[in-house]
Amino acid sequence: MGVALTPESTTGDRTTRGELPAKGELAPVGYLERFGLQPPGNALQEVRKAVLGTDGTPRTVWGPSSVRIFKPRIGLPTWFKRRRPDGLVPIYNFVNRNRPPADTPYSVKVDICEDFRGGQWTYDSHVGTDFALPVGTPLTTTAPGKVLRVARELDHGGLKVCIDHGRGLFTTSGHLSRALVAEGQTVGRGEVIGLSGASGVEFLLFFPWVAPHLHLNVWSGGEVVDPFARHEETSWWRRRNDPVPYSAADYEGQADAEPYEPSEWDPTGVADAIEACRDPEVRQVAASFPSLERRAAEILFWRNLTPAAFEAFPSLYKSVGDPRPVLDMPLRDGDARGVWLPEGYAE
Repeated sequence: MGVALTPESTTGDRTTRGELPAKGELAPVGYLERFGLQPPGNALQEVRKAVLGTDGTPRTVWGPSSVRIFKPRIGLPTWFKRRRPDGLVPIYNFVNRNRPPADTPYSVKVDICEDFRGGQWTYDSHVGTDFALPVGTPLTTTAPGKVLRVARELDHGGLKVCIDHGRGLFTTSGHLSRALVAEGQTVGRGEVIGLSGASGVEFLLFFPWVAPHLHLNVWSGGEVVDPFARHEETSWWRRRNDPVPYSAADYEGQADAEPYEPSEWDPTGVADAIEACRDPEVRQVAASFPSLERRAAEILFWRNLTPAAFEAFPSLYKSVGDPRPVLDMPLRDGDARGVWLPEGYAE
């Protein structure tokens, strides 16, 4: 199991929107920190779990096609902190729209996968959107919400911040080097929540061929959704398939009138979901939290990352909102202008 964390530095009860703490308050990101090895105690054990599996979770599946996840033309410049001169951030992987069955092992094969434009800029079990970023890049909220989980699991996305945005919408920001928010903290749109990194087993195994990146999961009603939309779909990005960072000018003074209303969790559904977990350690930890929303966040995370460890998937929510354009790019205005899509993906 991972380790619950508290932020190393915050500015009061909330981070300041789009700003980092004053110069000198944050120590530079060290090598152990960027790879999620601080503290280093259980790193080898978690690498072993990812490669060989556990009693509750089968081992990760690899194959010759897995080499396609290596994109050195993006990865190597990113490790050297080189950014595109046009200010665009490369998308390193999209969400796979053709996910393997829930009872199959986690697969990094590039076999049955299909991204939102019908290509394979992803891999079979990939359930998020990856933004290639130099280590230490400030990361922001995509929408107002409440931080429900801050934890480090080296074998499942490294250090991550998980946020409920209300109406069943939930995001996780993974592979961080440092979190700058705490569990229970309410955050507004565009607030800094952490620094990007390369925490996670894939970076230890395949450095420097995999680019350091932010892995953004978007879940609605407990299910994986792709923030990018096909022509007939509603995009979750506020600017369709051209997401940009939050800018106060876009709201013309309306951002402060954008309240966060917590999602309505179903106590019975959460309890049934915990009971349906085959992994006794995950089940025990999830059940140990006193608050319903924290139990829900824990089991939601694990059943989306390790679905093969669950016998059933009861609903966790009393109600869920419809797809809607609500998300901004998870970077500060000024640090990025937008996203770079592989050739042939722009609309």
